[in-house]
Amino acid sequence: MTVSGDSCTTSIPALEIVDPGLQTTVQDYPGRLGLQSLGFFPSGPADHFAFRVANVLVGNPPGAAALEIPYGRFHAVALYDGLVSVCGASGVDVRINDRSVPTWEAVPLSVGDSIRCSVARGPGFRLYLAVSGGIAVPEVFGSMSTFLVAGIGGLDGRALARADVINAQAKGAQRKRGYRLPLDLRPRYTSNWEIEILRGPHADPDFLTESDYKELLSTEWRVDVSSDRAATRFHPHQFRWARDRGDVTGGHPSNILDGCYPLGGILAYGDTLTVLGPDGHVSGGSTVVATVAHASMWKIGQLRPGRDTVKLKEITLDQAAGLDDHMQFTLRRQQLEPL
Repeated sequence: MTVSGDSCTTSIPALEIVDPGLQTTVQDYPGRLGLQSLGFFPSGPADHFAFRVANVLVGNPPGAAALEIPYGRFHAVALYDGLVSVCGASGVDVRINDRSVPTWEAVPLSVGDSIRCSVARGPGFRLYLAVSGGIAVPEVFGSMSTFLVAGIGGLDGRALARADVINAQAKGAQRKRGYRLPLDLRPRYTSNWEIEILRGPHADPDFLTESDYKELLSTEWRVDVSSDRAATRFHPHQFRWARDRGDVTGGHPSNILDGCYPLGGILAYGDTLTVLGPDGHVSGGSTVVATVAHASMWKIGQLRPGRDTVKLKEITLDQAAGLDDHMQFTLRRQQLEPL
């Protein structure tokens, strides 16, 4: 039995980990909301679109707990009969035993089956693996998501290791009918991304100059190899800035009095732009020159460190809402192909 808050939920063994890959973690969506004042960003999946699709394909609620697998290279053995789906980065060979199976659709699993994911050799960076019933781990502060920095959530607050046993919620675990996401609704991965942003809150004319902001939108930003779930870092770039220094907050004009950071905020740490991810820090004294639209955050989660490039495209609040509406439309079960 897995005790979560005041509720008690029956769970059953689902997967035994043979090779966990680089840093596979349990996540759920939308993570820990409302705890930023206590120092917690929400955690949850870096690519919330592929994550939710993987869940819906096996009959789970979109936000059910599932696995995030960076770069691929994963191997597990099934301990129950159910469904599994793998969504995300392209160029991945997913095999059940010796049989290659497609991504972006549900596939039956039987006790003793071996499921393997190769490294992602095409565009994209993260895979999401969902099992029918959803992964069962205790909730911490209202979420099952792993937050590695604090060592909470998921499986003992850490990345998965060899010989770990992952449980699934017994209710719904035995589903036999799954779905496929139609080809025309699948995201297009690339190595040269266009990512939608909203201006500010610390943009021109008070912080950046007008020409700085134009450079923000026209520059092809290279993703630094040091990027991770906490932050995606771009190559250094020297803006002119609308002021000479940070006044009482410090010598660099990017410095401000400490304030709250938004998820997806594009921070200027001096000459380095950084996009805050799901495990980012909640506050600080750097300007937030732009914010990635929520419906475009999945692209940040699929950026390949040390390889991909990004062009930023400014949109309006209405356009950002429209992107969200389209994403919700895609996640509706009526849009899926039953198997």
